[in-house]
Amino acid sequence: MTERKHITALGSTGSIGTQALDVASFGGYTVDAIAFGKSGKLGEEQIRKYAPKYAAVGDEKTASELRLAVADTNTKILTGADAVPEMIDMLSSDVCINAISGFAGLRPTLAAIKRFPRIGLANKETIVAAGELVMQSAKENGCEIIPVDSEHSAIFQCLQGNRDAEIRRILLTCSGGPFFGKKKEELKDVTVARALGHPTWKMGAKITIDCATLMNKGLELIEAMHLFHTAPEKIQVVIHRESIIHSMVEYNDRAVIAQLGVSDMRLPIQYAVTYPERMESPTEPIDFARIGKLTFFEPDREAFPLLALAERVARVGGTLPCIMNAANEEAVALFLNEKIGFTDIADLVQKTVDSYESIQNPSLSDIETVNIEARAFVRNLAY
Repeated sequence: MTERKHITALGSTGSIGTQALDVASFGGYTVDAIAFGKSGKLGEEQIRKYAPKYAAVGDEKTASELRLAVADTNTKILTGADAVPEMIDMLSSDVCINAISGFAGLRPTLAAIKRFPRIGLANKETIVAAGELVMQSAKENGCEIIPVDSEHSAIFQCLQGNRDAEIRRILLTCSGGPFFGKKKEELKDVTVARALGHPTWKMGAKITIDCATLMNKGLELIEAMHLFHTAPEKIQVVIHRESIIHSMVEYNDRAVIAQLGVSDMRLPIQYAVTYPERMESPTEPIDFARIGKLTFFEPDREAFPLLALAERVARVGGTLPCIMNAANEEAVALFLNEKIGFTDIADLVQKTVDSYESIQNPSLSDIETVNIEARAFVRNLAY
């Protein structure tokens, strides 16, 4: 590359955020700023290693402690409800990696769109909840949104050099999670520990539970709709246990182009930074002889009803995807805190979605309102 890249990492202490900073180290990129919630010890380590100008810290107590801990550095600690947007407004990074988890990533995404030429987006909930608003804002501000999710990065790569009109369907691969092959009645007594045992990826708790329920694939289907301007009917979910093919695109002539790689998020993160160039990466090469075979299966929508729900919600659109996402975030949090059972997640989300009418062409205010209402609805059902 001809120039040194400057990046901002939001959600820097999470799984994607830490790997984004690994990519920065490997590529020799400058880290302008970081943002995180409560992980003060790791945050301090990142400040000392990467010397960012700013660090936005969500938790007030953590921020106060961190100001004292890094007083000998030049990093300014920001905190408060608007700390991330305020920090973004002071930056001019080449790329913002948004790895903030959940709906909380929406306002930072909208702020980053207005400030940065490119966003490496790992926060799928942003697109699920407000896809039309986000994509329209990106278009108006000339901001590139390059997906960081392994599946969407794969689709993005498979589309290079081809025209949208030539796409027959997108094949969105899914590992099947830790309960592949289980029937619905076998999932009633699933523990949190078992649900967190993903077979191929090491991720945060929330996304790991979403993978166990297959909601993650439902969210990704809606994300793909917006990122690639594709109708939900042209997106097919297929179980691929080995997680080697990260997704595929079938064209009108029946040719299928796939992107393959080891299960390492540093590859899609790096590509979001270096695109359209490809650089040497820290990931391991594929050993095809060791893999031996690649398998594919149809998802079981009866055992994992949240995938079918997401497909229906995708067709309706409006505020319904936001309602579904909010209900799911709340239900997953209840499960992780052992307040409800595993199969209760789907039941609560389904009941919440069925209780709302969708508002079409919603404003940001509409989206934020239904987000709050849906979460309260879930809590009322659970208690």
